[in-house]
Amino acid sequence: MGLYVEAHIRGDLDELWARIQDPAQRRRWHLRLTEIHHMPCTEGGRPDGTRNCALRFSSPHPLSPIAEGSGYWRCVPEDDGVRFLTGYGHRPRRGRAGALADRVLVRPLLGWATAWSVDRLRLWLERGITPERARLNWLAELAVRALVLTAGGTGFGAVSVIRFFGSLAPTVAYLCPLLLALVISVALFAPPSARTPAARRCLRTGALVAEDMTEVPVREPQPDREASRRPVGRLPHVSRVRPRLRPVKEEAPA
Repeated sequence: MGLYVEAHIRGDLDELWARIQDPAQRRRWHLRLTEIHHMPCTEGGRPDGTRNCALRFSSPHPLSPIAEGSGYWRCVPEDDGVRFLTGYGHRPRRGRAGALADRVLVRPLLGWATAWSVDRLRLWLERGITPERARLNWLAELAVRALVLTAGGTGFGAVSVIRFFGSLAPTVAYLCPLLLALVISVALFAPPSARTPAARRCLRTGALVAEDMTEVPVREPQPDREASRRPVGRLPHVSRVRPRLRPVKEEAPA
């Protein structure tokens, strides 16, 4: 199953397309890409202004869980912005063990990283927040949430605070676990800041990737039609030549 990410960006189509196609700018907002080399890219457009780009990627590093893959980018103009769609699939390494790790760990992480990167691109176009600044905002908010979780989970300072309530201290001590649970819930489930990138803002539906990728103008090698008609498990037809047997004349012993 492939990965699919969709987001609505209130920005200019040409500016969005430039930040997608330029390797230097793409490396700034995309979390998964560290080094980009341009290869022949199949681009296509439609009369309604939709722009498509098919791409391929690979990783020669032996520790990488991904061997190779392919995908697409699509920008659909709308009245109040651009609908940006991306989808891709990849082939894992290391046989069955790699396939299991890919399904359980690698693929969910890649889906989250792609959605997070797309939302960071949205903040760059809509609010002018650079990718570097968006990353700092995300790290700062993550640190605050971790601090609140630590304080709420350990009850740090709760005993010293309860003493100030005097006669109400037993009641406050009774309600303290509930308040700590409320603080932990807020730290876990509170929506992120509007200036912080978040993967949850993007639509992720893996079932749509196969349908969308069929419309991207990718040049693929044509399969052998004769080979596709052959039944599975049978070898291709080979003409058999029967050898001509020449009679041998036997000689009588002297």
